[in-house]
Amino acid sequence: MTELHYLTIAEAAELIAARKLSPVELTEAFLARIEALDPQLNAYLTVTADLALKQARAAEAEIAAGRYRGPLHGIPYAVKDIYCTAGIRTTGHSRSAQDFVPKEDAATVAKLAEAGAVLLGKLATHEFAHGGPSFDLPWPPARNPWGREHITGGSSSGSGAAVAAGLAMGALGSDTGGSIRNPAALCGLAGLKPTYGLVSRRGIWANSFSYDHAGPMTWTVRDCALLLQGLAGHDPLDPASARREVPDYVAALSGDIKGMRIGVLRQQFEVEVPVPPVVRAAMEAAMDTLRGLGAVLEEVRIRPAQEYYDVKIIGAESELYAVHEAGLRRDPSLFGEDFLGRSLAAILIRGEDVVNSQRERRVMVEEVRPLFAKYDALLTAGPGPAARFESWRTLHFWQKGSLTTPFNVLGGSALAQCIGFSPEGLPLSMQLVGRPFEDAKVLRIADAYERATEWRNRRPALDPKAAFSTALPPVPDPTPAELSEAERGAVALAAHRAGLTLNERQFELLAGAAPYVWAMAARLRKPRGFAGDPANIFRFTGYTA
Repeated sequence: MTELHYLTIAEAAELIAARKLSPVELTEAFLARIEALDPQLNAYLTVTADLALKQARAAEAEIAAGRYRGPLHGIPYAVKDIYCTAGIRTTGHSRSAQDFVPKEDAATVAKLAEAGAVLLGKLATHEFAHGGPSFDLPWPPARNPWGREHITGGSSSGSGAAVAAGLAMGALGSDTGGSIRNPAALCGLAGLKPTYGLVSRRGIWANSFSYDHAGPMTWTVRDCALLLQGLAGHDPLDPASARREVPDYVAALSGDIKGMRIGVLRQQFEVEVPVPPVVRAAMEAAMDTLRGLGAVLEEVRIRPAQEYYDVKIIGAESELYAVHEAGLRRDPSLFGEDFLGRSLAAILIRGEDVVNSQRERRVMVEEVRPLFAKYDALLTAGPGPAARFESWRTLHFWQKGSLTTPFNVLGGSALAQCIGFSPEGLPLSMQLVGRPFEDAKVLRIADAYERATEWRNRRPALDPKAAFSTALPPVPDPTPAELSEAERGAVALAAHRAGLTLNERQFELLAGAAPYVWAMAARLRKPRGFAGDPANIFRFTGYTA
């Protein structure tokens, strides 16, 4: 048997079911590894050792009594610290919420508890699943196990680090513009953004009501399917929750993808958001593998990535600001500068801009229907390799397009997985994208690829006795804004009208974002007529005939 911390969920579940592995022994192994290695990685904000051992002992007793609940029974996992946990602080990795203790579990946490899973703790995140990596928060950012001076990607940063390092068998992340797939890509995992509405968002700190997805991050695709099986299903208390029958995601992993049709978004990753040559080479090799498995690959195009980014940012930043408006007005210094450099710009977005973004989103979703009718999945590159911490600037959020965000706009499933490593040993990745509620097809293709390659045999080299530095880069100074005096005056007036009291640095963060958010809004202003509802039209919920 391999080292316990490197067992997959599927392997551990088989041993536990056969009573060849004790959930207590497994949990103790993870707690010991967290104690030994997490000081190097900062993946955890809170370790729930007492609770984990209590749940593990209960699982062991139930299994011994013949009450085995299924493949998650006795499996140690952890959650991003935006998932509410009853009696356990849920901070959002923010100074503004560092003492918040929920009274109830998130719906997803409750479902995994019902399945008998063991909660190891709460994981680092970019602040409120948005700003980061940040160097001015109460806790340091998570570090990449493949290279501690490199970012994990965000915002499910601790989730990526924990699973890659063997500090949890699986983790729950959230994905509003790529926040499951970014860290999955940069940390070498399988990370699934399920179809919007498939997994409940109830009890998860909202980033954007229209774009938030909750989902699994694991070492293998099969483990992703096992966790999704435990998470998916209708939640009558989540207005966005879909009433859909949940298929058997694990049974779908047949290994056979012969004849399946995959549309390759080459223009996206070679021209619109160009990836480094090492990623392009890995993509070519991955496509050859898929062809070798019998899949049919053809080049296709969707809208330019920037158009999807415009739609998502205008809509989602407005929703994020609404969530945190009271706190930002009360004391913006309780938030990190990276969060401020993104969220404050929402005060420059007009009401008609938000409606324009939602109307355009509906058009985008309808546009891809013929493409999804023809192809079983779409394929594009994932982010990577991981950059070093000191290279990050807040303004990059506004300046750079995204390989992941288009698929939040479209709302269907999207999975990132490892397709190799850079010469420096950093993971490389691809994304498989599916039509809404056909997550099983995406998992099937990804699993077939994973079985045909050797990437799951490689783990980061970690030494508990290794010397390491806890030093972080300095907080970057705001990038000077190239604005006229009139434009700076308009920004200042908007801040005043929003009731914000900003110091000089905070104002410069806002001013730096202004040209970009104005340009995004302007690109969405075009003749539309009166027809064409926005994507977030009102629906009645909870009523019966």
